[in-house]
Amino acid sequence: MNILVSDKLSARGVEVLERAGFSVGVKTKLTKEELLKEIKNYEGLIVRSATKVTSEVIEAGGRLRIIGRAGTGLDNVDSDAATRRGIVVMNTPGGNTITTAEHTMAMVVSMSRKIPQATASMKAGKWEKSKFMGVELYNKTMGLVGLGQIGSHVTKLAQGHFMNVIGYDPYLAKDRAQQMGIEVVELADLFQRADVISVHTPLTNETRGLINATTIKDMKDGVMIVNCARGGIINEQDLYEALKSEKVFAAAFDVFEEEPIKADHPLLTLDNFICTPHIGASTEEAQENVAIGIAEQFVDYFKRGLARGAVNVPSVSPEALPQLQPYLTLAERMGHFQAQLIEGGVKSVTVEYFGEVAGLSVAPLTIAVLKGLLSPILEDVINFVNAPVVAKERGIEVKEVKSSDAGDFTSLIRIKVDTGQKSYHLAGTLFHKQEPRIVEINQFQVEVICDGQMILIDNVDRPGVIGTVGRILGEHSVNIAQMQCSRAEQQGGQALLILGLDAPPPKEVLDAVKQEDGVLSARLVDLSKGH
Repeated sequence: MNILVSDKLSARGVEVLERAGFSVGVKTKLTKEELLKEIKNYEGLIVRSATKVTSEVIEAGGRLRIIGRAGTGLDNVDSDAATRRGIVVMNTPGGNTITTAEHTMAMVVSMSRKIPQATASMKAGKWEKSKFMGVELYNKTMGLVGLGQIGSHVTKLAQGHFMNVIGYDPYLAKDRAQQMGIEVVELADLFQRADVISVHTPLTNETRGLINATTIKDMKDGVMIVNCARGGIINEQDLYEALKSEKVFAAAFDVFEEEPIKADHPLLTLDNFICTPHIGASTEEAQENVAIGIAEQFVDYFKRGLARGAVNVPSVSPEALPQLQPYLTLAERMGHFQAQLIEGGVKSVTVEYFGEVAGLSVAPLTIAVLKGLLSPILEDVINFVNAPVVAKERGIEVKEVKSSDAGDFTSLIRIKVDTGQKSYHLAGTLFHKQEPRIVEINQFQVEVICDGQMILIDNVDRPGVIGTVGRILGEHSVNIAQMQCSRAEQQGGQALLILGLDAPPPKEVLDAVKQEDGVLSARLVDLSKGH
């Protein structure tokens, strides 16, 4: 097999591939045109973050069977295009856990003792001892938003500094939290009690701007805030104002909404703000670990047929994959859809299979549901290998039910999610055996294309509601691409309005819709490719 390494990779990773008998071409900094010409000669491609593996590159790679990212994120790989071509996409989940957690703790210590500012002062020839009064971490409260792999390791580091750790993670089982020595609290309680707040969640519609002017107001005076997770979780302008007024004692960022950050960014003007250029995973050990990890995964795939770390296919036989693939797409999209509807922690997931699909090997489909369900919730990279393990660790009970009767459909998949407070139901099928559709949302019969941005509105079934919502979107220049309504059996009861949009609406649009009389709830669901 010929493997192309198009980004800088530790030599140890290349050694693993060559020792397995592969021919490795290390060709970094290729232009787009050079890559399109070069890729046709290889069965495997290993990248980091620099190479953009677009659909055009994938189409040009006629022999390509596997794409690997030495790291966690896959923003630079068009996984959908690869899946359509039957190309396996994999990464190295967990390879950056330790180094990112250590970087987070380094930021906390640097903030509390003003180490970067004192260093800059001394290098400028000054001795300003009284200017850099810090605060101790001993006996302070660390509040962690998200308790996945990175958050869990930050917990240990904070406890090593004799800090008390509280955390918000509605998807973590209580006994698991107790084992970690963490008090799990509601988010509002965490904001009020924590001396240091560190975020460890993915960037989703729910977490975007999670820390903002309103939530900062509820925090302790002199709180410290860290973001080594994803840019956008913290509203940067609101944080700037809070740092300026000294409501927030200090803040430290490794990630930003826009990267590279512009030189005139307001946060860079503040002495109580420290930052690094997205280097949370940049240690020699981490880079060596992910290089060896992805190389070993390539060897396992080509030599043994094991797709460890695969994000787009489970470990099933090549013969079974073509028949399963459309259902895998449907199952994952349904899980992703459901994750954006539920409120509260997931207690149990029941996946029911009806009709023809019940005759297939459904275990990979259940894993696809879990992958879709957990990915928007957790900062950890969720794939077909670790999804069942993560669900078990978090105390989520998973059940499968099969039936040969699919009613009006040839095949039907239904997901039931129980949060302990409420149950959520979602059903989906394939149109023309290829096109995934949602056909049932709780008690409503629908026909939803599993792609793009949409607003789901629960409303009272009465005249004028749809017109009012349309007016609000029109006033904000938000175009409605598709619309459908569904209502409960009786007139005047509850109805569901689904609006497909050409682009994500501004936050104020959703806020305005929620304020309208007759609207019970409104939420944005994002099923766009690569989300």
